[in-house]
Amino acid sequence: MGGIEIRELEAFLVLAEELHFGRAGERLYVSQSRVSQLLRSLEGRIGAPLVERTSRRVRLTPLGESFIGSLRPAYDGLRATLDEVRAAARAKVGGVLRIGFQGTIDDYLAQAIALFEEECPGRVLELTEIPLSDPFGPVRRQEVDCAVVLMPVREEDLVLGPVFSRQPQTRAVSVRNPVATRESVSAEELTGCQLIGVGAGGVPGPAPAYWRLAQTPDHTPELRPIPAGPLVNTLQEGLSLTAADRGAMLLCRSTADYHGRRSAITFIPVDGLPPSELGLIWHRSHVPPTVLAFARAVKGITSGL
Repeated sequence: MGGIEIRELEAFLVLAEELHFGRAGERLYVSQSRVSQLLRSLEGRIGAPLVERTSRRVRLTPLGESFIGSLRPAYDGLRATLDEVRAAARAKVGGVLRIGFQGTIDDYLAQAIALFEEECPGRVLELTEIPLSDPFGPVRRQEVDCAVVLMPVREEDLVLGPVFSRQPQTRAVSVRNPVATRESVSAEELTGCQLIGVGAGGVPGPAPAYWRLAQTPDHTPELRPIPAGPLVNTLQEGLSLTAADRGAMLLCRSTADYHGRRSAITFIPVDGLPPSELGLIWHRSHVPPTVLAFARAVKGITSGL
């Protein structure tokens, strides 16, 4: 391909569908400027423009139209071949279970993983962190077989398995924040901070609105407004902005304990908020036996909760 990178082709394919740099960036989990950079690189390798961009619209050039017609079937064929090879590899090793998780692996999940590996010897387990801004997409796209995500889950095409790790909420703030020395804060005091939300490229992202509001509420229990802060794609991005005192985050107690060694952030219990919970999900149309075996392991570990 003359040095053309697969990421450049993916960016062009998505942009050709969306005809909008912002939406293309959201789907690819990159910034709008990164989409532009990838497109310019691809056009440079080809030697001619593929996209016409004005202040009002984005459209493909005639060369872009011709290229997309040839590229799409070739790209789809490549993806299908990769999927077949992955499936053959999983069959050789006795089955691979791909588990997505958000943020951190807490004690309950770690114990469930250990139990699964004990009860299902010969299985290969792969762990993948999934974006905060897209909790359900990796399962739908079969990038993972199942995922452990923050509750709530109200998706009709997804199965909600065991719900576990019920934890009180904490408010993560910079040590420079005036409330950093407090032993606790009330939910109503969230009106005095900007809450860092989940999004991608500065936009809300594909996570449904009900789910985003559960992680980053826009009002207190007494319906007082909570100011919105910047949007982040991952937990690490959020913690970095928190350390820089660009906003605060709501995190469960176990996540706070895991990241408590960060000297620039402190975690303060919040009174008056519903607890945080995790749920194991998988797609109704894609249920490998290993998923059900892992669900039993999670249920076995958490049955006493």
